Amino acid sequence: MINIPKGTKDVLPAQSYKWQFVEDCARRVARQFNIREVRTPVFEHTELFARGVGDTTDIVNKEMYTFVDKGGRSVTLKPEGTAGVARMFIENGLASSPLPMKSFYIAPCYRYERPQAGRLREFHQFGVEVYGSPAPAADAEVIFAASSFLKELGINDTRLELNSIGCKTCRASYNAALKEYFRPHIGEMCATCRERFDKNPLRMLDCKEDGCKKIAAGAPKILDYLCPDCASHFESVKNLLAAQGIEFVVNPNIVRGLDYYTRTVFEFVSTSIGAQGTVCAGGRYDGLIAELGGPQTPAVGFAAGLERLILLMENTSVPFPAAPVPDIYIAGMDDESRAKAFALAGQLRSQDVSAECDLMERSVKAQLKYADKLGATFVAVIGENELKEGAVNVKKMADGSSQNVPFDGLCNYIKTQGGNFNG
Repeated sequence: MINIPKGTKDVLPAQSYKWQFVEDCARRVARQFNIREVRTPVFEHTELFARGVGDTTDIVNKEMYTFVDKGGRSVTLKPEGTAGVARMFIENGLASSPLPMKSFYIAPCYRYERPQAGRLREFHQFGVEVYGSPAPAADAEVIFAASSFLKELGINDTRLELNSIGCKTCRASYNAALKEYFRPHIGEMCATCRERFDKNPLRMLDCKEDGCKKIAAGAPKILDYLCPDCASHFESVKNLLAAQGIEFVVNPNIVRGLDYYTRTVFEFVSTSIGAQGTVCAGGRYDGLIAELGGPQTPAVGFAAGLERLILLMENTSVPFPAAPVPDIYIAGMDDESRAKAFALAGQLRSQDVSAECDLMERSVKAQLKYADKLGATFVAVIGENELKEGAVNVKKMADGSSQNVPFDGLCNYIKTQGGNFNG
């Protein structure tokens, strides 16, 4: 017996419709905002993530699936989606295309971390990336799109938390203030924080160690160190969100776990999926494209984990649409009638009707039992008489009503009498 790798999960036929619903909602919201899909490789050169995500992050230091391929190149399964999209933007010269470039992806990502509720080693993200606009309106639109996505799913119990972590100008003075604050406590902090003290003290605010978190709670707040441009940008973002009726709270402790963020950062948080309550998060990363060797290009985006969203919906009893069922099950009594059932099912499928027939050579009784388990809307049984008459008695399972229908009239009957046809 070969078991599934730790931190991964199978999506069974009985569950896949939930995934399809979430993905359909993501695509529907993307269309509303004129955001177009992109697809990037599952693995990239390791340097992309070291430079893009940041060598002081837990992702790069502890969580990446990195290996040397047969050509001796170091490659990494992507731990998040943004760096790959940024690489695509640069490599394909999209800076010269009409801007902003508004893109989305639905893709698997990989991080070696301790599996817990809604957090796996292989997980899936819906992400939105907007390249080319430095305006606060771009931040607000991305947050609006994230909010619309959650509402489209029926999730209403999240709280939007907002912060600004400034730009290089104000970050320098803030980092100096952080070092001054943390220096007397550095001996009490974990090895990772001691390393971050010199490289990137802002990352110390994101430490998950209890002792470090207690010390960090008294650290200076970034909002007190914003330069005039960053402060004005943040005020504009808040005003635009308020004008759209999007409620938020300012949380000066949000710094996000990736080095590329600048200015606006945000999280949609829920208390219904355990301690790790962030279900959607993002922000602005104006320096990422330049850091990766491209032209200076402002950018803003977000990502949401699909596993966590589905878990949240299940935990809070958010209704999913009903699982799809076949419009009709056509049973056959013998070889000849089963062949006719197979032919009719094929004709119906070609006309966008979901049709099932026997593939297991079951008895009629067993076929009808199976049709009931499938939840088929209609059931028809073909035998010798039906073959002679060219018609079959079609039973509607919901109320037991039935009607004799010619073989060539089955499609029209199903579509007008309550099948699941949505064409």
